[in-house]
Amino acid sequence: MEHPFAGQRVLVVGGAGFVGANLVRELLAQGAAAILVVDNLLSAERANLPEADAVSFLEGSITDEAVLAALRDDLDYLFHLATFHGNQNSIQDPLADHANNLYTTLRLYERIRGFQRLKKVVYSGAGCTAAEKTFGPARATGEEDPVSLRHDSPYQISKLIGEMYSYYYAARHGLPVVVARFQNVYGPGEILGAGRWRGTTATVWRNVTPTFVYLAVKGRPLPVEGTGEATRDFIYVGDIVAGLLACASRGTAGQAYNLASGVETPIRDLARLVNELTGNRAPIEWRPQRAWDRSGKRFGSTAKAARDLDFTTRVPLEEGLRRTVAWTREKLPLIEACIQRHAAHMPA
Repeated sequence: MEHPFAGQRVLVVGGAGFVGANLVRELLAQGAAAILVVDNLLSAERANLPEADAVSFLEGSITDEAVLAALRDDLDYLFHLATFHGNQNSIQDPLADHANNLYTTLRLYERIRGFQRLKKVVYSGAGCTAAEKTFGPARATGEEDPVSLRHDSPYQISKLIGEMYSYYYAARHGLPVVVARFQNVYGPGEILGAGRWRGTTATVWRNVTPTFVYLAVKGRPLPVEGTGEATRDFIYVGDIVAGLLACASRGTAGQAYNLASGVETPIRDLARLVNELTGNRAPIEWRPQRAWDRSGKRFGSTAKAARDLDFTTRVPLEEGLRRTVAWTREKLPLIEACIQRHAAHMPA
């Protein structure tokens, strides 16, 4: 069976990152003819990318004039995954967030708006921008639900405005942009400490799942904030890649699609499951709730993506965590080398 991306020319902006590198591997497996990766390695590692004749790497920001000038109207698909990772670093440095999380989108769209060959541009949106800010009972966030103007971080603001620019360029310039709204992605390939120091310890402790898995593998306590009642919609990286490809092949320009499991998982349950899978006996370390974070409980509606993209997730959380634990054990030297790179900035 021939895949829709066989023989295609693809640009992946932010392609050396966690999701990007997994996407590049799948595009290779599907027979893409040429994959250009652009990444400034701010929060990524060059070693994450597979070595293959079809893959070329251009180090730099998509805002750089030389990088933009290198782009040609010979692309079939474009995935825009570049971001400033993540909420806490954006609070520490809103200007860096603007430069790496929003200006990137505007510069890219201005460069490619006249390209004629592009079949689809996929923008990585953030489910946290659309979800209701609540610690009360959550409801599945739909793609057409009202979105608040009050957000918890510059990251959320810039991702929302990037989504708005996507709709504008689709309507005004006919740029075939589809918005893929990510939920909490986890899985093999997310390297704690990847890239350069970005102002806070969140440079290392990037997201809850890789942090929990690493600490559990090391036999250390897992830090859970508040009562651990906060919930997230966890989606395995292989599923997010399948969703991105579905957005590119079947999505409608000017539309958003949740890439979600639709399952609401409390953080305390995540911690207990990780400890069980790793055999970690250390007790949970209960910490105060983060003062800035009002996004207590959230999960995404899966209805639109299932109907329009024929996309549903396939990897349940426990199986995805098993795979993540195995990958973490295998890659422990690489992960610890990246963590150690930031030792001078980290508390003792």
